[in-house]
Amino acid sequence: MRQQSMFSPHQGTQRMATQLSVNLNKIALIRNSRGRDYPSVTHFARLALQHGAAGVTIHPRPDQRHARNADALALAALVQEFPGTELNIEGYPSREFLDVVLQARPAQCTLVPDEPGQLTSDHGWNIAARMDLLKDVVAELNAAGIRVSLFVDPDPAQIALAPQTGAARVELYTEEYALHYGQAASAEILARYAAAAQCALEQGLGLNAGHDLNLQNLGDFLQAVPGVDEVSIGHALTVEALETGFAEVIRRYVAICNR
Repeated sequence: MRQQSMFSPHQGTQRMATQLSVNLNKIALIRNSRGRDYPSVTHFARLALQHGAAGVTIHPRPDQRHARNADALALAALVQEFPGTELNIEGYPSREFLDVVLQARPAQCTLVPDEPGQLTSDHGWNIAARMDLLKDVVAELNAAGIRVSLFVDPDPAQIALAPQTGAARVELYTEEYALHYGQAASAEILARYAAAAQCALEQGLGLNAGHDLNLQNLGDFLQAVPGVDEVSIGHALTVEALETGFAEVIRRYVAICNR
């Protein structure tokens, strides 16, 4: 997934192993709570890339409550140290957001239909209703060599319209799958995601997925849903890191105190 200087409309449609992009928003949220650069977003981005992640993701919102615009530029510089890795910047295509993206020049920009004060992404684009906006934005980003992905619900009718925008990929919003994982409705819901993915592949689109995927549910999703190029995972990954590493941190603090 090396960042390219020139964009091709076919970029993102090649089938390969699913790539992990680590969303760093929760690291940024913790950092912002104390008013200094600790924990460092770039430090954790470097750790992710050193340990096998194919890329990193941030979603700078208008209120800058977690990822900030400056993080986009810092991470754009960092990924250049790791050939073949990518920066993905996601967000609503306001003029301010687009200016940040065009300055950072990430490999990928994921457009999401969030309102300015929205807590988290909770729905995909109504592409039919926002076609004119999306066409203009995608054309501007493509001209800058940036691959565009559209955040979508698992709705083949909407996904079938995505190529008209010029986007190279769609990202399936996976919260419904995650919420019902292991329940009676899980198989039916997963089948809908598989059908949506198949529609994307038939349209020649690359396929991403994200939102509430975790260590427990990711494997079943990838087994059932064909052709997923990339998964973006942040919230669950951060929580799992706390659970997995917390006991060792306590032991080290106790050892220091006992000296």
